Amino acid sequence: MSSTKQTNIIPEPNADGEVFLDKSLRPGVWEEYIGQKAIKDNLKILLTAARERQHPPEHLLFYGPPGLGKTTLAHLIAKEMGAQIKITSGPAIEKVGDLASILTNLSPGDMLFIDEIHRLNKMIEEVLYPAMESGALNIIIGKGPGARVIQIDLPPFTLLAATTRVALISSPLRSRFSGGTFRLEFYTNEEIGQIIARSAKILGIEADKESLEEIAKRSRFTPRLANHLLKRCRDYSQVGKKDVSKTTVKETLNLLGIDELGLNEPDRKILEIIIEKFNGGPVGLGTVATAMSEEVATVEDVYEPYLIQLGFLERTPRGRVATQKAYEHLGFEYPKDKQNKLI
Repeated sequence: MSSTKQTNIIPEPNADGEVFLDKSLRPGVWEEYIGQKAIKDNLKILLTAARERQHPPEHLLFYGPPGLGKTTLAHLIAKEMGAQIKITSGPAIEKVGDLASILTNLSPGDMLFIDEIHRLNKMIEEVLYPAMESGALNIIIGKGPGARVIQIDLPPFTLLAATTRVALISSPLRSRFSGGTFRLEFYTNEEIGQIIARSAKILGIEADKESLEEIAKRSRFTPRLANHLLKRCRDYSQVGKKDVSKTTVKETLNLLGIDELGLNEPDRKILEIIIEKFNGGPVGLGTVATAMSEEVATVEDVYEPYLIQLGFLERTPRGRVATQKAYEHLGFEYPKDKQNKLI
């Protein structure tokens, strides 16, 4: 009977004892947070005023596509105020008792960060309203005629919330974010380049400016994706015993199926289906999803936004239409009869 030797892979921490890469790449001070200038300027005023009053900041809501830095902003706000931050998410709070347990364990000045707050149960939202407005937690004990309401006073705290679907948050809840509701914008390629230059330094990756620019322009204007691609380029170079150069970056991203504009295989497949099978559209979303063997929500929420942002796809009352840009990018000839056609 042969024995198999097992190798235990133990993460090697960096100088600060950090083993989680995504956490180690997160900015620790305002100066390291690149982009979102308007939001940073507003927050600095709000936090400075709150600190001078020696009072917790008002409740804040951040929304926008995933990967733009909502969670990072929450951590920076807590650090700026010298406050402890407790983190949870909408789906994790299943019962009123869960929320009560979290809120009653807060200390004065603490910050509670709820990610994907749009997924909170509506009954839990009702309990959250008085907690946000007056620092009181109203809990109903019992049922029927014998039911009674117990009011628990909460310490002063700040609720920080993030969502990718702000329209799904009820109006009463949105209105209680008295500190402000901020929309995070996509980053420019220059900003992405600065972000991954910092990340490369932290990860110990030696990459020239051209290599970083190549990653930046394929990152879909999103820091999280840019950092992901940077790490994949590092892996490819390490395994291939090569330096991180523009050539190896292109080889890595081509291997991942990501083209020069950041389109991946599903993105191109959507456009190819519309162009080749449906003469460029219009074609219904359900039909496109069926042709891809994907869920309608996946096509609509994951793939379409970036294609629309690039101007490759149009949403019309009759369905989806591939634009001339999409034809040209994929190497198809744009039909002359479509050039001046109004849809």
